[in-house]
Amino acid sequence: MDKPLKIAVAGLGTVGAGVLKLLAEHGDLLERRCGRKVVVTAVSALDPNKDRGVPLDGFEFFQDSAKMAAQADADVIVELIGGEDGIAKETVEAAIAASRHVVSANKALIAHHGTDLALKAEVAGVTLAYEAAVAGGIPIIKALREGFAGNAIKSVHGILNGTCNYILSRMRDEGLEFDEVLSDAQALGYAEADPGFDIDGVDAAHKLAILASLAFGRQVDFNGVHIEGIRHISQLDMHFAEELGYRIKLLGIASQNGQGITQRVHPCLVPIDAQIASVEGVFNAVVAEGDFVDTLMMEGRGAGEGPTASAVCADIADIARDNTLPAFGIAAANLKAAETLPMKRHKGAYYIRLMVIDRPGIFADIAATLRDNEVSMESILQHGRGAPGEAVPVVLTLHETEEIRAAAVIETISGFDGLLQAPVMIRIENL
Repeated sequence: MDKPLKIAVAGLGTVGAGVLKLLAEHGDLLERRCGRKVVVTAVSALDPNKDRGVPLDGFEFFQDSAKMAAQADADVIVELIGGEDGIAKETVEAAIAASRHVVSANKALIAHHGTDLALKAEVAGVTLAYEAAVAGGIPIIKALREGFAGNAIKSVHGILNGTCNYILSRMRDEGLEFDEVLSDAQALGYAEADPGFDIDGVDAAHKLAILASLAFGRQVDFNGVHIEGIRHISQLDMHFAEELGYRIKLLGIASQNGQGITQRVHPCLVPIDAQIASVEGVFNAVVAEGDFVDTLMMEGRGAGEGPTASAVCADIADIARDNTLPAFGIAAANLKAAETLPMKRHKGAYYIRLMVIDRPGIFADIAATLRDNEVSMESILQHGRGAPGEAVPVVLTLHETEEIRAAAVIETISGFDGLLQAPVMIRIENL
């Protein structure tokens, strides 16, 4: 039998503790499946005395994870610290410099520095693995890199943030407003005290940038992702979406054509009968479309101790079996520049909600704005009329048009007298 694979774990938060638990409980199972024992030799964290619910006896303890990466008796460094720079990046770079394999759950690090780290890993002859960085326990990295290897991938999209999906699901099901559900999500531990990375779409954008690179053989281009969050979504929008036959989901969407790739994260109206519309609560889902395999959807828990630890250990198992591949499916030196298309070139249908004072001529003004921008309206909804000076919601849906034209419509309408709040625009995706 091969010699044991030695692991050092950097970061002992929820996921780090989960990895130690999984390796302790399923060590024999992994040994049977991998043909060699997987053993933890070292760990690192700032506080050596904190109770993490797992025994640390027998592990060499480091407070400096970069030092551990360089000096520990380990074949693999598991980075579970988080953050795009700082000690997490230093730890990974130290591990690669010491010719140690790296397993990371750090989507921010991979989204911002993935191409550079993959190049360094290949020069050093080690693996950079990151299954746990995207969609928790869903094995989407392996699916795209290996299962779709014989396909030209047309697009990949999905629900990539469980916090946002939980908030939107409860808003719709319970008739609650955004702020109410966000407070509950924070109390339940689904959202951080500072929830901006989740609700403003940044977390999903990190994951989408990684998926787009892997799917299309491009350098990781986080800065090319168009990002919008869900703060502006209201109960009114939930109601109107249902009336129109849609549900609202925060989606990450990446696709490519002859001109380049698009990468965008924003709320979408998706048809109620679309498969992804039924994914609720804290669950994630990813849909990939290949030219030979057609469409594949994978759904599961996108975060948490167990699912993320499971994904980390899947990467460890691959290294134990010597089943290693380039980080993004092809040699990092061969990844093409991203050539990300600007959002203004997007074409699609749109939902626009206005809160206006019900006055004569308002619909004529709207119609004139659409005409002047060569945009066609599909439908308009208004229920009842307001008392004098009272705002009423008016919803327009637009036929497919260029984003730049839809934006011009929004800009003009925003200047109307009697508009009591900024227009809400949500893109319609007939997935």
